[in-house]
Amino acid sequence: MSEDQDLVAGLLEDARERMHKCVESARHEFSTVRTGRANPALLDRVSVDYYGSPTPLRQLATISAPEARLLSIQPYDKSSIKVIEKAILESDVGLTPSNDGVVVRLVLPELTEERRRELVKVVRHLAEDGRVAIRNVRRDVMHDLRELKEGGDIGADDEHRAEGELQKVTDARVSELDELLKAKEEEILEV
Repeated sequence: MSEDQDLVAGLLEDARERMHKCVESARHEFSTVRTGRANPALLDRVSVDYYGSPTPLRQLATISAPEARLLSIQPYDKSSIKVIEKAILESDVGLTPSNDGVVVRLVLPELTEERRRELVKVVRHLAEDGRVAIRNVRRDVMHDLRELKEGGDIGADDEHRAEGELQKVTDARVSELDELLKAKEEEILEV
């Protein structure tokens, strides 16, 4: 393989890895959206204002799901219970916390049809963010390919071939994301 092909292959490999990370990030974000069952990942996006700095809830408490419809949050510092409750109320989780002075409990009610539709909208928004991230990677790599061509490092044919390959990778990652979205929507709408 010539040096110019090495450059192109390196750029394409970098694009594959970065796009894969975009899909994995979206997969993780999907897991934070509530379905019918209690899952500690629901609270991954909750950030608590702890002594003036936003801190992920996971760093301030142990989160568990002792029952199918109950999340239990045990703060390491009992004085942080009020700020934890406030952060949960202000988040998009849609649950009302209660506490006994030691543990914060979140009871997951049956999802109403209206709430299911709202959650589908949240998931679609997360998927669109993932698609935008993938397209941003494609745009960056296309820019790098053009710079290589203008700098005389690769020829127009190599650039064209690489752009075609990059588009295939982009399409594959976007369709993978769409499959994840479809599965998550079905999971949310399942009664």
